[in-house]
Amino acid sequence: MLQILQNLKSGETMLAEVPAPKARSGSLLMVTHTSLVSAGTERMLVDFGKSGWIQKARSQPDKVKAVIDKIKVDGLKPTLQAVQSKLDQPLPMGYCNVGTVIEKGKGVAGSGLNVGDRVVSNGHHAEFVSVPENLCCRIPEGVSDAEASFTVVGAIGLQGIRLLKPTLGESVVVTGLGLIGLLCVQMLRANGCRVLGIDFDTSKCELARSFGAEIVDLSKGEDPVSKARAWSHGRGVDGVLITASTKSNEPVHQAAEMSRKRGRIVLVGVVGLELSRADFYEKELSFQVSCSYGPGRYDTQYEERGIDYPLPFVRWTEQRNFEAFLDLLAERKMDLKPLITHRFKLRDAIKAYETVRQKEGIGILLEYPEENRQVSSDQIPRLIPVSSDERDAIASVKVSVVGAGHFSRQVLIPALAKSGAHLRSIISSGGVNAADLARKHGFQQAGSDAEEVFEDADTNLVVVTTQHNTHASLVAKALKVNKPVFVEKPLCLCQEDLDAIIEDVKAAEKPFVMVGFNRRFAPLIQEMHALIRTQSQPKSFIYTVNAGFIPADHWTQDAEIGGGRLLGEGCHFVDLLRFLSGAPIVSATVQYVQDPGSACQDTCTIQLGFADGSVGTVHYLANGSKRFPKERLEVFCGGGVLQLDNFRVLQGFGWKGFSRKKSPGQDKGHQEEMIQLVEALKQGQGSPVPFEEIVEVSQVCIHLVEKGSFPIP
Repeated sequence: MLQILQNLKSGETMLAEVPAPKARSGSLLMVTHTSLVSAGTERMLVDFGKSGWIQKARSQPDKVKAVIDKIKVDGLKPTLQAVQSKLDQPLPMGYCNVGTVIEKGKGVAGSGLNVGDRVVSNGHHAEFVSVPENLCCRIPEGVSDAEASFTVVGAIGLQGIRLLKPTLGESVVVTGLGLIGLLCVQMLRANGCRVLGIDFDTSKCELARSFGAEIVDLSKGEDPVSKARAWSHGRGVDGVLITASTKSNEPVHQAAEMSRKRGRIVLVGVVGLELSRADFYEKELSFQVSCSYGPGRYDTQYEERGIDYPLPFVRWTEQRNFEAFLDLLAERKMDLKPLITHRFKLRDAIKAYETVRQKEGIGILLEYPEENRQVSSDQIPRLIPVSSDERDAIASVKVSVVGAGHFSRQVLIPALAKSGAHLRSIISSGGVNAADLARKHGFQQAGSDAEEVFEDADTNLVVVTTQHNTHASLVAKALKVNKPVFVEKPLCLCQEDLDAIIEDVKAAEKPFVMVGFNRRFAPLIQEMHALIRTQSQPKSFIYTVNAGFIPADHWTQDAEIGGGRLLGEGCHFVDLLRFLSGAPIVSATVQYVQDPGSACQDTCTIQLGFADGSVGTVHYLANGSKRFPKERLEVFCGGGVLQLDNFRVLQGFGWKGFSRKKSPGQDKGHQEEMIQLVEALKQGQGSPVPFEEIVEVSQVCIHLVEKGSFPIP
């Protein structure tokens, strides 16, 4: 299918061929009829991409500070690679989509939407979109596709109006008469308010006048403050809705000056926010920033899991704001025809963005092929050819990757590309990341359905880098079709899944399972391991991990999806001590920091006991500073100490024959891990990480999370 993407590194806007998405759990799959280009938001993204590095840095000073801190800790090269990788990731454009439901994902129920319904959603500019049910709304009869495509933008303005709380007869100023501003003028008029519109564009001012507003045309030198005071009978206006986009602080200052005592100001747009206390103090003004479409926005429970807010307590969620705007359209309270200034066929979408950059037009519609509406869900192409280069096809290891997130993009796939394997297929749930990485690294195919990999006769290595809750089922599928599988940590999230994988390994003809415990393969760890092997005495390990803060609503913190940080990431460090000790873990306990201010148990100390008498302590800390190195490992043994700092410097203190070794750059072993993985398969050998140790580490971490100790006392 065709989809519009933006590259923030180069500034290029692309109409790209990507695999169509599946109907994800809790989501609806739609075929798109029409979508609206949000001139303000999308122009901002295009302009950012077109700007140079200096301009990009100036526009995001907080990000620059974070980059500088990362350079100090991790070094220049890995930091620049991370920044460039982030900017080079294609950004799907658009959030105002109208289409027809062609498939319901698993778990869709509460919205009452069905196959065949015509709906509006915040889906991207793409021929097919998969959108969570709470971000979709049925379109009433009599409302055209073109009109309905304004719904999401209209809901942004409507949420601002709800925060302003205007009442019948109140005087309200709308500063900024772009698309959202003009929609707000009409909604406020429908609410019985007197409206004054302010803008520099004479044509937009005249549109606002045609919708029943008084106007202030700033291009003619009119004074908005004096005009507003006179228009409000000398009392000052009741409310100001700022829908402008500017770096200036003037809109907020003017809003304060023209407001009555205890007036209300709500910001919907993007303006300078260097507020003057004097502007607000004497009048006791209220100021609030509106968040997108309304309650539920950026709440994963609402948007991704479909858990609605109870209507008696949250009357207007983002979905109900969609519904309210559509009702206004159905009742003919809104006139959108004057706002539709351009229509483009999807294949001419790049011309639409040229119009956006030139600041022409207001409502710019994209129209999609009507023949798509006859396509059923099972006819949509979810696997597309990308590269016809057969130079590596003779390689004995042909790898397909399931998962194309940040880790795959920045670390794993570049390492795989240098491993000697042939890159066969790559899969991502939305298809966009898969297509992008396939083109960058030479995969033959890109897709959105993992089943294609397991059915592919040519694939003889499956690499899984998806969210943690999917690992167990994907490993099981690979084993059942006799395909070797490499899975990023953790192997699974519970004992039941671990037991099932053990049975699948026993039942498989030639089982090969490897977990991404990459630190074992780091050059300085290999050096440390060689030094430790010369000592027969028990060792004491102290591993300090400055893991850093992750918000409580991040998927890794979710016990059902990510397993929590101890299981999701802590297994790395348990495995590394298991590798260095060379002896089984016989006991383990965990003690968490009891912080009433934290909603997560992600700061803890793990104590490990090994069969050879060695002991290990892992301090996994989420309450430190990013300016401190992330990892430090110390080994005490036989009167000597080895200290590894952030995989960059290994030092010996009193260690006979060794004092110091420095790595050219931070190397956590990912490249060597992939090389050994591919080489093992070429040679018909077992996993470079023994399956027995994978099971042991997995079991220890699962028990620590579930019971607090291992073995269970």
